Amino acid sequence: MSLLLTAKRKYSPILILIAEILLASYGRAQAGLVPEPPQVRATNQVVSLTLAAVNENGRDAFAFEGETVAPVIRASPGDTLRITYANNLPAKSAETCAVDPCMDMTNLHFHGLSVSPHAPQDDVLTMLAKPGQVLHYSVRISRDHTPGLFWYHTHPHGESHRQVLDGMSGAIVIEGMERYVPEVPYLRELVIVVRGRSIEHDPNADELRKYVEIPSKTCAGEPEAPEEVFTVNGVLRPQIEISPQERQFWRIVNASADRYLDLSLDDGLLEIVALDGMPLAYHDPQHPTRTTNHLLVAPAGRVEAIVTGPPLAKHPALRTLCVDTGPAGDPNPGMVLADLIEPRPERPNPNHHNRDPRPGPEQAADARPARYKPIQLEPLKKSSPNFTVIFTEDKNGFYINGKKFAMDAEPMKSVRVGGYQHWRIVNRTAELHPFHIHQVHFLAYAENGVPLAQPAWLDTVNVPVGGTVDVILDFTNPVIRGISLFHCHLLNHEDKGMMAKVLFK
Repeated sequence: MSLLLTAKRKYSPILILIAEILLASYGRAQAGLVPEPPQVRATNQVVSLTLAAVNENGRDAFAFEGETVAPVIRASPGDTLRITYANNLPAKSAETCAVDPCMDMTNLHFHGLSVSPHAPQDDVLTMLAKPGQVLHYSVRISRDHTPGLFWYHTHPHGESHRQVLDGMSGAIVIEGMERYVPEVPYLRELVIVVRGRSIEHDPNADELRKYVEIPSKTCAGEPEAPEEVFTVNGVLRPQIEISPQERQFWRIVNASADRYLDLSLDDGLLEIVALDGMPLAYHDPQHPTRTTNHLLVAPAGRVEAIVTGPPLAKHPALRTLCVDTGPAGDPNPGMVLADLIEPRPERPNPNHHNRDPRPGPEQAADARPARYKPIQLEPLKKSSPNFTVIFTEDKNGFYINGKKFAMDAEPMKSVRVGGYQHWRIVNRTAELHPFHIHQVHFLAYAENGVPLAQPAWLDTVNVPVGGTVDVILDFTNPVIRGISLFHCHLLNHEDKGMMAKVLFK
């Protein structure tokens, strides 16, 4: 276990800071391997776990089995998630929220899953726990749910940004990707949860920026210094073991509350197999993968990719490139996320020709044939939008179609379940906004009226500064009926009003 992870689990903020300074002083060799979070799996098609919301050393966190490390939840289509979630936060919060005072309310959102928005499933409107209260979730994953990477995080309106920025998030893996990419079970898998960590009031902020190699000037030339650094599975700049030419399967979630990733692998490529929990092959069986040298991932976005180990002589790294978030946006600089190193002798190369190719018991292959859903959507693309979402902001807050969100508001839009709709997302502000809708995926196919070279099925999409994105939403799944939400996934904006209800009927 790395020095920093040990400090985070056991000691005070002072010792955590000392650990970080030591890491910065000693360099890459001392950073430690990227930690693998605990994993919870199904027994008799039920994934059972108990989580608690706690405040440790001034930060909110998920507590699981005695440690503040959020587990990876692994389920298969047809399973049920049964989660007991206890709010053990203080009755009076000492933190600052987007809308003060903080009430230390909390709940869970199962981001990207096509599940019911009714309690006790993915309901973030009526399932809210005050300090001392307990929520009981029972989330049914349909038998025909797509495999892929999803995530869970807190979603109490007005307090989401603070809690997610503190690290209240974790990954969800729905098994079965081998049905679409047969190579996957034979590769070493790495689940990577990237979180933003505030250093705004950290006395050693300059040292931390240097440690992750943030340039002195950002790509957009913002005058203010960057206020966040990224961690990987809770650790600042850990190491990833990978041999040159070794193929691994990386599942990466941008669990930041408000920062973008432009993922890049030094001297390497990302062979993408899924985006936002949607296998590329599901809608396009003839093109199950696509290769790129970098990929912009919005806050809440996910990418699952096969990577091939680059030559290690130049000390390659997984990094994020600088993202220009617009004249009114926050600094989003490039930095190193993790260093790539040669595997230690005790871990053999999993691509060695003598390796037994059969999946182990924890990677049992899904024997069902792949299910595909190619769709002809050209008439919808050419039609006028069924609905237009307009993002605006001013000094008093953030708005959708001129309205701030209110818990007692009526749905802004009603949709009859069973078909598809063309929506246009309009950004009338001077900064990027990521649009997200609960329960469903959509095809993002045009930006600023121009067809995208690589349309993609997503649940979160970047909307350019002063521009538009056109999407086709899939409302065909009957399980989604109920009141759901769409919003900006810069959670500070969502907390301050950039969210609205939608009724799936």
